[in-house]
Amino acid sequence: MRVSFIDPGALRSEFALEQCVTTPDDFGAQSESWVEVATLFAHVEPIAAQSIFGAGQTIETATHRVTTRWRTGLASGMRLRRNLRVLDIITVHDPDETRRYLVCGVKEVGA
Repeated sequence: MRVSFIDPGALRSEFALEQCVTTPDDFGAQSESWVEVATLFAHVEPIAAQSIFGAGQTIETATHRVTTRWRTGLASGMRLRRNLRVLDIITVHDPDETRRYLVCGVKEVGA
């Protein structure tokens, strides 16, 4: 998808944008939980997929390019979730620096 001429109708996949929150417990450790901070619509394009076998198991990993409308607060380390599908956000950038769209590089494990 060419970002400078994106059809707004292409942003039709609805995702929950989630952020990791750590909470200390009584023993000095921390527990992680994911909190939904927004709902957004995006266009997902598959980039690559690989299968790695090790320790008696196969791990499937897929990478995607996700395009969404520009918004503040979207950053690497967050994730996009749609039902059981989870896309970990690795990179975020504004491709033409116009604050119209953001392009995220994401990784999906177990795809």
